[in-house]
Amino acid sequence: MKIFLDTADVAEIREYAASGLVDGVTTNPSLAAKAGKDYVESLKEICSIVPGAVSGEVLATDFAGMMKEAEVLRKIAANIAVKVPLTWDGLKACAKLSGEGTMVNVTLCFSPVQAWMAAKAGATFISPFIGRVDDMGEDGLGLIHDIRAVYDNYNFKTEILAASIRSVSHVRECLLAGADVATMPASIFKALISHPLTDKGLAAFMADAKKANVTIKGA
Repeated sequence: MKIFLDTADVAEIREYAASGLVDGVTTNPSLAAKAGKDYVESLKEICSIVPGAVSGEVLATDFAGMMKEAEVLRKIAANIAVKVPLTWDGLKACAKLSGEGTMVNVTLCFSPVQAWMAAKAGATFISPFIGRVDDMGEDGLGLIHDIRAVYDNYNFKTEILAASIRSVSHVRECLLAGADVATMPASIFKALISHPLTDKGLAAFMADAKKANVTIKGA
């Protein structure tokens, strides 16, 4: 499963991309505003840092407006994925853009039927919002399982990009459910390798090494 960071903080992206573990970025104008940067300029910089897909979201809600904004976004870099909403105009734009060779991320997905429609429109990525589904009292991870089953049944190549991830447990369940990508804030990315037994084991190992006066000569 690929890891995307859900942020527009360029310094944050640069820091964690250096680990070699970040495969892409999802962002939107709201995240860029929080980071205090112009959206297009922010996307240019992010695309230069991350080799994988970088989602840039349109603001328009009508087909013509989406296509006009998409024209600006896809000129930024080859790894831009234009993010459009899961509406009739959004799917129309998706079909047009994907037909022209542009990656498209269809966002705000809340049902397997919506995901099916996005795949038929040629979406590169579908973004089910599992946390928001949970907030409604429904099963966000169940949605990932259902979309996986639909896509596997019909050999769709659209990648399931799990979004609205709230915890490390969400990431674990996405792995088990067969999501292709999980996008998450940096706080969750940092927590992925944390475990109290790892910390305890390392402390014991270091204490034993110090007690035995063990060194690695030449280092």
